[in-house]
Amino acid sequence: MTRRDDLRDLIIRHARGGVRRNIVGGLSLGVVTSGTPAAAAMSEPSVTIVAGGRKRTLVGDREFVYGAGQFLVVSIDLPVTGWVDLASPDDPFAVFSLVLKPAMIASLLLDTVDVAPPPAFTGLAIGDASDDLIDAAARMLRLMDNRADLAALGPATEREIVWRLLTGPQGGVARQIGLADGTTAHVSRAIGWIREHLAEPVAIADLAGISGMSASTFHRHFRAATSMTPIQWQKALRLREARRLLLTGEAAVAEAGYTVGYGSASQFSREYRRAFGRAPGQDAAKLRTADSPSAPVPQEEWIP
Repeated sequence: MTRRDDLRDLIIRHARGGVRRNIVGGLSLGVVTSGTPAAAAMSEPSVTIVAGGRKRTLVGDREFVYGAGQFLVVSIDLPVTGWVDLASPDDPFAVFSLVLKPAMIASLLLDTVDVAPPPAFTGLAIGDASDDLIDAAARMLRLMDNRADLAALGPATEREIVWRLLTGPQGGVARQIGLADGTTAHVSRAIGWIREHLAEPVAIADLAGISGMSASTFHRHFRAATSMTPIQWQKALRLREARRLLLTGEAAVAEAGYTVGYGSASQFSREYRRAFGRAPGQDAAKLRTADSPSAPVPQEEWIP
């Protein structure tokens, strides 16, 4: 049995046949035994190690494909659309996902200067998982069999996972999370403002001021980090929030659009259909039909 096979078996055992989010300390596990339709979600700074199967994720106009033996690292909040395109009961899509903490990364950066440079797009990257990274993830899952072991040894194992990531092929992307004065941190301030003022108009000059950059510099760094303009990022988040309101029944179609900042019901319906393939009312009905073969995986249950 290879180390990847060992990790896959541990994920299957602890995921209990589905998706378990935030089991402990930002750790999530997922197992899917067949292909899935596209599902919209918001990613967060994290590392996801794939032990079986394959998935495709869209960020703006970029597509990322990652499968068994690879990892996905995300440095900033991103609206993404993803689907599993390779999975079976014998070889399921099995993932280990861990939220990356800025303070931990910052402390580990004090111990190393040998970090790979970041790519042109710094928001998300794929790499081949080393045996050491896979082994550390497997050891963390073994600790879950004993609460005392997990409490005593879990933090050190988490640090090792982050260390292996920082010193690996995509360390430059992970490094951005721990740099308080880095461009990713500055862009994150603007993203935080957009999230908190979702229904308000976006003014590039104001966002640039929040980020401590000129308007032109901010726009360039925002696109490098997210593959989107601030307006596109806000639109993606608005539509995902509207979809959540429709799914949970918290708002009717017109109210959902108004709540997230659309003044025109026709514009909301048009952009919603373009993003999700169906009109808001039709999509909400599909989402609520649990036995529908075309129903997407609910975003709150998914792992990037």
